[in-house]
Amino acid sequence: MKTLNLMFKGSLGKKHLLKLSYANDQLNAETVRQAMNQLSNTHLFFKNDEDIYATPISAKYVDTIPTVLFNDEKEAPVAE
Repeated sequence: MKTLNLMFKGSLGKKHLLKLSYANDQLNAETVRQAMNQLSNTHLFFKNDEDIYATPISAKYVDTIPTVLFNDEKEAPVAE
């Protein structure tokens, strides 16, 4: 699965990650930077009196490849 990870610096200097699982994977840096700036300008997300998405820092796509160790899920019967 590919995710878009957006890193922000909060108003108190802490780093905060916003991970988007269903983002378009064809976005360019300019588009993502603009979206991050718009998000930071809303000042909608606070935790413990900190604006957690105050300043955009970075953005990256991350590919996750699952490795199944076991799967006890039963297969559904195939209708004929």
